Amino acid sequence: MPEPIFLLALDQGTTSSRAIVFTQDGVVHSMAQQEFEQIYPEPGWVEHRPEDLWNSQLQTILQVLEKGQLSINEIAAIGITNQRETTLLWDRHTGKPIYNAIVWQDRRTEGFCLELKAKGHELRIQELTGLRIDPYFSATKLRWLLNNVPGAREKAQRGELAFGTVDTWLIWQLTGGRSHVTDITNASRTLLLNIHSGEWDDELLALFDIPRQVLPHVLPSVGDFGRVQPGLLGAGHVPVIGGVAGDQQSALLGQAGVSPGDVKNTYGTGCFMLMNTGEQALTSRNGLITTCATSFGADSGLTYALEGSVFMGGAVVQWLRDGLRAIQHSSEVEALACSVPDTQGVVLVPAFTGLGAPYWLPHARGSIQGLTRGTTVAHIARAALESIALQSAVLLQAMQRDAHGMKDCQVKALRVDGGACANNLLMQMQADLMGIPVLRPQTLETTALGAALLAGLHIQVFQDPLSLRNQMRIERVFEPQWSSDQAQSRLASWESAVAQLK
Repeated sequence: MPEPIFLLALDQGTTSSRAIVFTQDGVVHSMAQQEFEQIYPEPGWVEHRPEDLWNSQLQTILQVLEKGQLSINEIAAIGITNQRETTLLWDRHTGKPIYNAIVWQDRRTEGFCLELKAKGHELRIQELTGLRIDPYFSATKLRWLLNNVPGAREKAQRGELAFGTVDTWLIWQLTGGRSHVTDITNASRTLLLNIHSGEWDDELLALFDIPRQVLPHVLPSVGDFGRVQPGLLGAGHVPVIGGVAGDQQSALLGQAGVSPGDVKNTYGTGCFMLMNTGEQALTSRNGLITTCATSFGADSGLTYALEGSVFMGGAVVQWLRDGLRAIQHSSEVEALACSVPDTQGVVLVPAFTGLGAPYWLPHARGSIQGLTRGTTVAHIARAALESIALQSAVLLQAMQRDAHGMKDCQVKALRVDGGACANNLLMQMQADLMGIPVLRPQTLETTALGAALLAGLHIQVFQDPLSLRNQMRIERVFEPQWSSDQAQSRLASWESAVAQLK
Protein backbone atom coordinates (compact mmCIF):
# COMPACT_ATOMS: atom_id res chain seq x y z
CA MET A 1 0.00 0.00 0.00
CA PRO A 2 1.51 3.36 -1.01
CA GLU A 3 2.49 5.86 1.66
CA PRO A 4 -0.10 8.66 2.13
CA ILE A 5 0.73 12.11 0.78
CA PHE A 6 0.10 14.91 3.27
CA LEU A 7 -0.89 18.42 2.20
CA LEU A 8 -0.93 21.28 4.73
CA ALA A 9 -3.61 23.96 4.35
CA LEU A 10 -3.34 27.27 6.20
CA ASP A 11 -6.78 28.88 6.61
CA GLN A 12 -6.32 32.41 7.97
CA GLY A 13 -9.77 33.79 8.75
CA THR A 14 -11.29 36.92 10.26
CA THR A 15 -11.50 35.65 13.84
CA SER A 16 -9.10 32.71 13.92
CA SER A 17 -6.23 30.98 12.19
CA ARG A 18 -6.43 27.29 11.38
CA ALA A 19 -4.12 24.67 9.99
CA ILE A 20 -5.43 21.40 8.56
CA VAL A 21 -3.45 18.46 7.22
CA PHE A 22 -5.26 16.57 4.46
CA THR A 23 -4.35 13.29 2.83
CA GLN A 24 -4.33 13.24 -0.95
CA ASP A 25 -7.88 11.80 -1.00
CA GLY A 26 -9.24 14.87 0.80
CA VAL A 27 -9.56 13.35 4.29
CA VAL A 28 -8.72 15.50 7.32
CA HIS A 29 -5.70 13.99 9.11
CA SER A 30 -5.33 16.61 11.85
CA MET A 31 -6.54 20.14 12.63
CA ALA A 32 -5.61 23.04 14.92
CA GLN A 33 -7.23 26.43 15.47
CA GLN A 34 -6.39 29.58 17.42
CA GLU A 35 -8.49 32.74 17.83
CA PHE A 36 -7.04 36.24 18.00
CA GLU A 37 -8.22 39.67 19.13
CA GLN A 38 -10.51 41.94 17.13
CA ILE A 39 -9.67 45.65 17.52
CA TYR A 40 -12.27 48.43 17.16
CA PRO A 41 -10.43 51.79 17.54
CA GLU A 42 -13.44 53.87 16.42
CA PRO A 43 -17.02 53.17 15.32
CA GLY A 44 -16.90 51.44 11.93
CA TRP A 45 -13.17 50.70 12.20
CA VAL A 46 -11.92 47.10 12.45
CA GLU A 47 -8.27 46.13 12.79
CA HIS A 48 -6.02 43.15 13.50
CA ARG A 49 -2.47 43.15 14.78
CA PRO A 50 -0.37 41.75 11.91
CA GLU A 51 1.78 39.91 14.46
CA ASP A 52 -1.35 38.15 15.77
CA LEU A 53 -2.23 36.92 12.28
CA TRP A 54 1.25 35.47 11.81
CA ASN A 55 1.87 34.14 15.34
CA SER A 56 -1.52 32.44 15.58
CA GLN A 57 -0.99 30.85 12.17
CA LEU A 58 2.52 29.68 13.08
CA GLN A 59 1.27 28.15 16.33
CA THR A 60 -1.48 26.22 14.53
CA ILE A 61 1.09 24.81 12.08
CA LEU A 62 3.23 23.51 14.94
CA GLN A 63 0.13 22.19 16.74
CA VAL A 64 -1.31 20.41 13.70
CA LEU A 65 1.98 18.63 13.04
CA GLU A 66 2.16 17.51 16.67
CA LYS A 67 -1.48 16.38 16.71
CA GLY A 68 -0.98 14.45 13.49
CA GLN A 69 2.32 12.98 14.73
CA LEU A 70 4.02 14.39 11.64
CA SER A 71 7.28 16.17 10.98
CA ILE A 72 7.62 18.91 8.40
CA ASN A 73 9.52 16.36 6.31
CA GLU A 74 6.24 14.52 5.71
CA ILE A 75 4.41 17.57 4.30
CA ALA A 76 4.53 17.46 0.50
CA ALA A 77 3.33 21.03 -0.07
CA ILE A 78 1.52 23.93 1.59
CA GLY A 79 -1.61 25.76 0.42
CA ILE A 80 -2.87 29.07 1.81
CA THR A 81 -6.38 30.50 1.92
CA ASN A 82 -7.28 33.70 3.68
CA GLN A 83 -9.73 36.42 4.61
CA ARG A 84 -9.77 38.66 1.55
CA GLU A 85 -9.35 42.45 1.17
CA THR A 86 -7.73 42.90 4.61
CA THR A 87 -4.82 45.29 4.02
CA LEU A 88 -1.31 45.34 5.48
CA LEU A 89 1.71 47.59 4.88
CA TRP A 90 5.18 46.86 6.25
CA ASP A 91 8.83 47.89 6.02
CA ARG A 92 10.74 45.82 3.47
CA HIS A 93 14.01 46.01 5.41
CA THR A 94 12.83 45.30 8.94
CA GLY A 95 9.69 43.30 8.10
CA LYS A 96 7.81 45.34 10.70
CA PRO A 97 4.25 46.56 9.98
CA ILE A 98 3.82 50.34 10.03
CA TYR A 99 0.20 50.07 11.23
CA ASN A 100 -2.38 47.45 12.15
CA ALA A 101 -4.04 45.40 9.42
CA ILE A 102 -7.23 47.15 8.25
CA VAL A 103 -9.87 44.43 8.07
CA TRP A 104 -12.24 43.90 5.15
CA GLN A 105 -15.19 44.90 7.39
CA ASP A 106 -13.68 48.35 8.07
CA ARG A 107 -15.71 51.35 6.79
CA ARG A 108 -13.33 54.27 7.47
CA THR A 109 -12.94 55.09 3.76
CA GLU A 110 -16.67 55.51 3.10
CA GLY A 111 -16.29 59.25 2.45
CA PHE A 112 -13.64 58.79 -0.22
CA CYS A 113 -15.74 56.08 -1.89
CA LEU A 114 -18.68 58.50 -2.07
CA GLU A 115 -16.38 61.10 -3.68
CA LEU A 116 -15.32 58.62 -6.36
CA LYS A 117 -18.95 57.75 -7.11
CA ALA A 118 -19.91 61.43 -7.26
CA LYS A 119 -17.16 62.00 -9.81
CA GLY A 120 -18.57 59.25 -12.03
CA HIS A 121 -15.82 56.64 -11.67
CA GLU A 122 -18.01 53.66 -10.76
CA LEU A 123 -18.75 52.33 -14.25
CA ARG A 124 -15.12 52.48 -15.39
CA ILE A 125 -13.92 50.80 -12.20
CA GLN A 126 -16.47 48.03 -12.66
CA GLU A 127 -15.33 47.54 -16.28
CA LEU A 128 -11.71 47.12 -15.22
CA THR A 129 -12.05 45.29 -11.90
CA GLY A 130 -15.50 43.66 -11.87
CA LEU A 131 -16.05 45.28 -8.46
CA ARG A 132 -18.07 48.14 -6.98
CA ILE A 133 -16.60 51.20 -5.30
CA ASP A 134 -16.79 50.24 -1.65
CA PRO A 135 -14.62 50.45 1.51
CA TYR A 136 -14.78 46.62 1.52
CA PHE A 137 -11.98 46.37 -1.03
CA SER A 138 -8.27 47.00 -0.43
CA ALA A 139 -7.33 50.05 -2.53
CA THR A 140 -9.00 52.71 -0.39
CA LYS A 141 -7.59 51.10 2.78
CA LEU A 142 -4.07 51.19 1.30
CA ARG A 143 -4.54 54.82 0.26
CA TRP A 144 -5.65 55.65 3.82
CA LEU A 145 -2.48 54.07 5.23
CA LEU A 146 -0.24 55.97 2.82
CA ASN A 147 -1.97 59.26 3.64
CA ASN A 148 -2.37 58.87 7.41
CA VAL A 149 0.72 57.05 8.71
CA PRO A 150 3.48 59.67 9.05
CA GLY A 151 6.15 59.28 6.37
CA ALA A 152 4.44 56.30 4.73
CA ARG A 153 3.87 57.80 1.30
CA GLU A 154 7.47 59.03 1.03
CA LYS A 155 8.82 55.63 2.08
CA ALA A 156 6.50 53.89 -0.37
CA GLN A 157 7.67 56.05 -3.24
CA ARG A 158 11.29 55.16 -2.37
CA GLY A 159 10.37 51.46 -2.56
CA GLU A 160 10.84 50.89 1.17
CA LEU A 161 7.35 49.56 1.95
CA ALA A 162 5.52 46.39 0.94
CA PHE A 163 1.74 46.08 0.63
CA GLY A 164 -0.10 42.83 0.89
CA THR A 165 -3.36 41.11 1.61
CA VAL A 166 -3.14 38.42 4.30
CA ASP A 167 -1.79 35.74 1.93
CA THR A 168 1.12 38.01 0.99
CA TRP A 169 1.90 38.74 4.65
CA LEU A 170 1.93 35.03 5.57
CA ILE A 171 4.12 34.12 2.58
CA TRP A 172 6.55 36.90 3.49
CA GLN A 173 6.82 35.50 7.00
CA LEU A 174 7.05 31.84 5.95
CA THR A 175 9.80 32.55 3.43
CA GLY A 176 11.76 34.93 5.64
CA GLY A 177 10.99 37.90 3.40
CA ARG A 178 12.23 36.26 0.22
CA SER A 179 8.82 36.21 -1.50
CA HIS A 180 6.63 39.30 -1.96
CA VAL A 181 3.83 37.71 -3.99
CA THR A 182 0.09 37.25 -4.14
CA ASP A 183 -2.25 35.14 -6.26
CA ILE A 184 -4.70 36.27 -8.90
CA THR A 185 -7.80 35.73 -6.72
CA ASN A 186 -6.60 37.92 -3.87
CA ALA A 187 -5.24 40.53 -6.29
CA SER A 188 -8.65 40.69 -7.94
CA ARG A 189 -10.16 41.94 -4.66
CA THR A 190 -7.98 45.05 -4.36
CA LEU A 191 -9.63 47.40 -6.93
CA LEU A 192 -6.14 47.71 -8.45
CA LEU A 193 -6.07 44.69 -10.78
CA ASN A 194 -7.36 44.66 -14.34
CA ILE A 195 -9.14 41.30 -14.24
CA HIS A 196 -9.03 40.98 -18.02
CA SER A 197 -5.24 41.26 -18.32
CA GLY A 198 -4.49 39.82 -14.87
CA GLU A 199 -2.08 42.70 -14.18
CA TRP A 200 -1.90 45.76 -11.94
CA ASP A 201 -3.50 48.62 -13.84
CA ASP A 202 -1.81 52.03 -14.24
CA GLU A 203 -5.16 53.83 -14.60
CA LEU A 204 -6.38 52.39 -11.31
CA LEU A 205 -3.09 53.07 -9.54
CA ALA A 206 -3.31 56.71 -10.61
CA LEU A 207 -6.95 57.00 -9.54
CA PHE A 208 -6.22 55.66 -6.04
CA ASP A 209 -2.78 57.31 -5.86
CA ILE A 210 -0.93 54.06 -5.16
CA PRO A 211 2.81 53.80 -6.03
CA ARG A 212 3.50 50.63 -8.00
CA GLN A 213 6.62 49.97 -5.90
CA VAL A 214 4.56 48.70 -2.94
CA LEU A 215 2.71 46.00 -4.88
CA PRO A 216 3.48 42.27 -4.76
CA HIS A 217 4.09 40.16 -7.85
CA VAL A 218 0.89 38.45 -9.05
CA LEU A 219 1.06 34.67 -9.64
CA PRO A 220 -1.52 32.09 -10.73
CA SER A 221 -3.28 30.31 -7.87
CA VAL A 222 -1.15 27.24 -8.62
CA GLY A 223 2.55 28.02 -8.69
CA ASP A 224 5.80 28.39 -6.77
CA PHE A 225 5.15 31.01 -4.09
CA GLY A 226 8.44 30.25 -2.36
CA ARG A 227 9.80 27.77 0.15
CA VAL A 228 9.52 27.88 3.91
CA GLN A 229 12.69 29.27 5.46
CA PRO A 230 14.88 26.46 6.81
CA GLY A 231 14.43 25.68 10.49
CA LEU A 232 11.18 27.61 10.93
CA LEU A 233 9.03 24.47 11.20
CA GLY A 234 11.73 22.01 12.19
CA ALA A 235 14.83 20.54 10.65
CA GLY A 236 14.96 18.83 7.29
CA HIS A 237 12.85 19.11 4.15
CA VAL A 238 11.59 22.60 3.26
CA PRO A 239 8.12 22.37 1.63
CA VAL A 240 7.00 24.59 -1.21
CA ILE A 241 4.02 26.91 -0.92
CA GLY A 242 2.28 25.64 -4.04
CA GLY A 243 -1.24 27.05 -3.95
CA VAL A 244 -2.96 30.24 -2.78
CA ALA A 245 -6.53 31.52 -3.08
CA GLY A 246 -8.88 33.88 -1.25
CA ASP A 247 -11.30 32.06 1.02
CA GLN A 248 -14.41 32.12 -1.17
CA GLN A 249 -12.59 31.10 -4.34
CA SER A 250 -10.85 28.37 -2.36
CA ALA A 251 -14.21 27.09 -1.13
CA LEU A 252 -15.49 26.96 -4.73
CA LEU A 253 -12.49 24.82 -5.65
CA GLY A 254 -12.90 22.70 -2.52
CA GLN A 255 -16.40 21.95 -3.79
CA ALA A 256 -14.87 20.90 -7.14
CA GLY A 257 -16.47 23.94 -8.78
CA VAL A 258 -14.14 23.77 -11.77
CA SER A 259 -16.64 24.05 -14.64
CA PRO A 260 -18.92 26.87 -15.86
CA GLY A 261 -22.27 26.77 -14.06
CA ASP A 262 -20.85 25.24 -10.87
CA VAL A 263 -22.21 27.20 -7.90
CA LYS A 264 -21.35 27.05 -4.22
CA ASN A 265 -22.87 28.86 -1.26
CA THR A 266 -21.09 29.21 2.08
CA TYR A 267 -23.42 29.61 5.06
CA GLY A 268 -21.60 31.41 7.84
CA THR A 269 -22.38 34.64 9.66
CA GLY A 270 -23.31 35.84 6.18
CA CYS A 271 -23.57 33.87 2.95
CA PHE A 272 -21.18 33.97 0.01
CA MET A 273 -22.29 32.56 -3.33
CA LEU A 274 -19.96 32.08 -6.30
CA MET A 275 -20.78 30.84 -9.79
CA ASN A 276 -17.98 29.67 -12.06
CA THR A 277 -18.37 31.41 -15.45
CA GLY A 278 -15.31 29.84 -17.07
CA GLU A 279 -13.16 32.12 -19.20
CA GLN A 280 -15.88 34.79 -19.48
CA ALA A 281 -15.65 37.74 -17.10
CA LEU A 282 -19.32 38.68 -17.11
CA THR A 283 -20.13 42.25 -16.13
CA SER A 284 -23.07 41.98 -13.77
CA ARG A 285 -26.21 43.98 -14.55
CA ASN A 286 -27.99 42.52 -11.54
CA GLY A 287 -26.13 43.81 -8.51
CA LEU A 288 -23.35 41.21 -8.34
CA ILE A 289 -19.59 41.53 -8.64
CA THR A 290 -17.17 39.75 -10.96
CA THR A 291 -14.03 38.19 -9.57
CA CYS A 292 -11.18 35.94 -10.66
CA ALA A 293 -12.08 32.38 -9.70
CA THR A 294 -8.59 30.94 -10.19
CA SER A 295 -5.72 30.31 -12.55
CA PHE A 296 -4.24 26.83 -12.54
CA GLY A 297 -0.86 27.89 -13.91
CA ALA A 298 0.94 30.22 -16.25
CA ASP A 299 -0.34 28.36 -19.33
CA SER A 300 -3.95 27.79 -18.23
CA GLY A 301 -5.40 31.31 -18.45
CA LEU A 302 -7.88 32.92 -16.07
CA THR A 303 -11.28 31.68 -14.98
CA TYR A 304 -13.91 33.95 -13.48
CA ALA A 305 -16.88 33.88 -11.15
CA LEU A 306 -19.94 35.95 -10.34
CA GLU A 307 -20.18 36.62 -6.61
CA GLY A 308 -22.93 37.79 -4.31
CA SER A 309 -22.91 38.22 -0.56
CA VAL A 310 -25.69 38.11 2.03
CA PHE A 311 -24.88 40.13 5.15
CA MET A 312 -27.12 38.21 7.54
CA GLY A 313 -27.06 34.44 7.17
CA GLY A 314 -26.37 32.40 10.29
CA ALA A 315 -26.29 35.71 12.21
CA VAL A 316 -30.09 35.78 12.11
CA VAL A 317 -30.09 32.60 14.23
CA GLN A 318 -27.73 34.31 16.69
CA TRP A 319 -30.26 37.15 16.85
CA LEU A 320 -33.05 34.69 17.70
CA ARG A 321 -30.82 33.39 20.49
CA ASP A 322 -29.31 36.61 21.87
CA GLY A 323 -31.86 39.26 20.86
CA LEU A 324 -35.26 37.59 21.10
CA ARG A 325 -34.07 34.84 23.47
CA ALA A 326 -36.33 32.48 21.55
CA ILE A 327 -33.73 29.71 21.91
CA GLN A 328 -30.85 29.05 24.29
CA HIS A 329 -28.52 27.44 21.75
CA SER A 330 -28.30 27.97 17.99
CA SER A 331 -28.69 24.23 17.43
CA GLU A 332 -32.26 24.43 18.82
CA VAL A 333 -33.60 26.56 15.96
CA GLU A 334 -34.32 23.65 13.63
CA ALA A 335 -36.57 21.83 16.10
CA LEU A 336 -38.43 25.04 16.94
CA ALA A 337 -38.96 25.89 13.26
CA CYS A 338 -40.05 22.33 12.48
CA SER A 339 -42.76 22.52 15.17
CA VAL A 340 -44.94 24.44 12.69
CA PRO A 341 -45.65 23.38 9.07
CA ASP A 342 -44.99 26.82 7.56
CA THR A 343 -44.45 30.47 8.47
CA GLN A 344 -48.20 31.22 8.33
CA GLY A 345 -47.39 34.13 5.98
CA VAL A 346 -44.71 35.71 8.18
CA VAL A 347 -41.77 37.22 6.25
CA LEU A 348 -38.66 38.27 8.17
CA VAL A 349 -36.19 40.55 6.36
CA PRO A 350 -32.97 40.51 8.46
CA ALA A 351 -31.60 43.86 7.25
CA PHE A 352 -29.92 44.50 10.59
CA THR A 353 -26.91 46.06 8.85
CA GLY A 354 -28.60 46.83 5.53
CA LEU A 355 -29.05 44.45 2.62
CA GLY A 356 -26.19 43.24 0.44
CA ALA A 357 -26.32 41.85 -3.09
CA PRO A 358 -28.26 42.23 -5.26
CA TYR A 359 -30.10 45.10 -3.51
CA TRP A 360 -27.24 47.13 -2.00
CA LEU A 361 -29.42 48.96 0.53
CA PRO A 362 -26.92 49.88 3.26
CA HIS A 363 -29.41 51.97 5.23
CA ALA A 364 -32.30 49.47 5.21
CA ARG A 365 -33.32 48.02 8.56
CA GLY A 366 -34.96 44.73 9.43
CA SER A 367 -38.66 44.02 9.46
CA ILE A 368 -41.14 41.27 10.31
CA GLN A 369 -44.27 41.36 8.19
CA GLY A 370 -47.46 39.29 8.11
CA LEU A 371 -47.92 39.02 11.88
CA THR A 372 -51.32 37.93 13.21
CA ARG A 373 -52.72 36.98 16.62
CA GLY A 374 -51.91 33.40 15.69
CA THR A 375 -48.21 34.07 15.12
CA THR A 376 -45.90 32.27 17.53
CA VAL A 377 -42.18 32.37 18.12
CA ALA A 378 -41.97 29.14 16.10
CA HIS A 379 -43.37 30.91 13.03
CA ILE A 380 -40.80 33.68 13.47
CA ALA A 381 -38.00 31.12 13.85
CA ARG A 382 -39.13 29.37 10.67
CA ALA A 383 -39.31 32.72 8.85
CA ALA A 384 -35.79 33.52 10.09
CA LEU A 385 -34.41 30.31 8.58
CA GLU A 386 -36.40 30.90 5.42
CA SER A 387 -34.90 34.40 5.13
CA ILE A 388 -31.45 32.85 4.71
CA ALA A 389 -32.71 30.59 1.92
CA LEU A 390 -34.71 33.40 0.28
CA GLN A 391 -31.73 35.77 0.16
CA SER A 392 -29.59 33.03 -1.36
CA ALA A 393 -32.29 32.12 -3.90
CA VAL A 394 -32.44 35.75 -5.02
CA LEU A 395 -28.65 35.73 -5.51
CA LEU A 396 -28.89 32.64 -7.70
CA GLN A 397 -31.64 34.24 -9.78
CA ALA A 398 -29.41 37.30 -10.32
CA MET A 399 -26.54 35.05 -11.41
CA GLN A 400 -28.77 33.17 -13.82
CA ARG A 401 -29.93 36.46 -15.37
CA ASP A 402 -26.33 37.63 -15.77
CA ALA A 403 -25.31 34.30 -17.33
CA HIS A 404 -28.41 34.06 -19.55
CA GLY A 405 -27.41 32.99 -23.03
CA MET A 406 -24.25 31.18 -21.94
CA LYS A 407 -25.12 27.68 -23.09
CA ASP A 408 -22.26 26.12 -21.11
CA CYS A 409 -23.22 27.86 -17.85
CA GLN A 410 -26.34 25.99 -16.78
CA VAL A 411 -26.84 25.54 -13.03
CA LYS A 412 -27.72 21.94 -12.21
CA ALA A 413 -27.17 21.89 -8.43
CA LEU A 414 -26.04 24.02 -5.50
CA ARG A 415 -22.98 22.92 -3.51
CA VAL A 416 -23.06 24.07 0.11
CA ASP A 417 -20.66 24.45 3.01
CA GLY A 418 -20.28 26.42 6.23
CA GLY A 419 -21.68 25.79 9.69
CA ALA A 420 -25.35 26.58 8.98
CA CYS A 421 -25.57 24.01 6.17
CA ALA A 422 -25.75 21.34 8.88
CA ASN A 423 -29.36 22.51 9.36
CA ASN A 424 -31.46 20.04 7.37
CA LEU A 425 -34.59 22.22 7.32
CA LEU A 426 -32.64 25.17 5.92
CA MET A 427 -31.11 23.02 3.21
CA GLN A 428 -34.53 21.64 2.24
CA MET A 429 -35.92 25.17 2.11
CA GLN A 430 -33.02 26.10 -0.16
CA ALA A 431 -33.70 23.26 -2.56
CA ASP A 432 -37.44 24.06 -2.59
CA LEU A 433 -36.93 27.77 -3.35
CA MET A 434 -34.26 27.22 -6.00
CA GLY A 435 -35.83 24.22 -7.66
CA ILE A 436 -32.49 22.40 -7.92
CA PRO A 437 -30.77 19.76 -5.75
CA VAL A 438 -28.61 20.97 -2.87
CA LEU A 439 -25.44 18.92 -2.37
CA ARG A 440 -23.90 18.78 1.10
CA PRO A 441 -20.40 17.29 1.20
CA GLN A 442 -18.98 14.92 3.78
CA THR A 443 -16.12 17.35 4.43
CA LEU A 444 -17.42 20.79 5.41
CA GLU A 445 -13.85 22.15 5.58
CA THR A 446 -14.05 23.02 1.90
CA THR A 447 -12.21 26.36 2.16
CA ALA A 448 -9.08 24.73 3.57
CA LEU A 449 -9.51 21.74 1.24
CA GLY A 450 -9.42 24.06 -1.77
CA ALA A 451 -6.02 25.41 -0.68
CA ALA A 452 -4.70 21.88 -0.20
CA LEU A 453 -5.94 20.87 -3.66
CA LEU A 454 -4.19 23.86 -5.25
CA ALA A 455 -0.93 22.85 -3.57
CA GLY A 456 -1.48 19.27 -4.72
CA LEU A 457 -1.95 20.42 -8.31
CA HIS A 458 1.38 22.26 -8.16
CA ILE A 459 3.30 19.14 -7.14
CA GLN A 460 1.20 17.00 -9.51
CA VAL A 461 -0.49 14.90 -6.85
CA PHE A 462 -3.56 15.61 -8.96
CA GLN A 463 -3.44 15.31 -12.72
CA ASP A 464 -5.57 18.31 -13.69
CA PRO A 465 -8.38 20.49 -12.30
CA LEU A 466 -11.16 18.22 -13.56
CA SER A 467 -9.65 15.32 -11.61
CA LEU A 468 -10.51 17.25 -8.42
CA ARG A 469 -14.10 16.06 -8.86
CA ASN A 470 -12.82 12.72 -7.55
CA GLN A 471 -12.28 14.40 -4.16
CA MET A 472 -15.94 15.40 -3.92
CA ARG A 473 -17.90 13.13 -1.56
CA ILE A 474 -21.55 13.97 -1.00
CA GLU A 475 -23.04 13.31 2.44
CA ARG A 476 -26.64 14.17 1.49
CA VAL A 477 -28.66 15.45 -1.46
CA PHE A 478 -31.72 17.63 -0.78
CA GLU A 479 -34.17 17.37 -3.68
CA PRO A 480 -36.72 20.14 -4.30
CA GLN A 481 -40.23 19.24 -3.17
CA TRP A 482 -42.15 22.40 -4.06
CA SER A 483 -43.73 23.24 -7.37
CA SER A 484 -42.38 26.20 -9.30
CA ASP A 485 -45.57 28.14 -8.45
CA GLN A 486 -45.04 27.58 -4.71
CA ALA A 487 -41.45 28.80 -4.90
CA GLN A 488 -42.34 31.85 -6.99
CA SER A 489 -45.17 32.79 -4.62
CA ARG A 490 -42.82 32.73 -1.64
CA LEU A 491 -40.15 34.72 -3.52
CA ALA A 492 -42.80 37.29 -4.53
CA SER A 493 -43.77 37.73 -0.85
CA TRP A 494 -40.10 38.28 -0.04
CA GLU A 495 -39.63 40.89 -2.78
CA SER A 496 -42.76 42.68 -1.61
CA ALA A 497 -41.37 42.82 1.92
CA VAL A 498 -38.01 44.14 0.70
CA ALA A 499 -39.72 46.77 -1.45
CA GLN A 500 -41.29 48.27 1.67
CA LEU A 501 -37.82 48.92 3.09
CA LYS A 502 -36.63 51.04 0.15
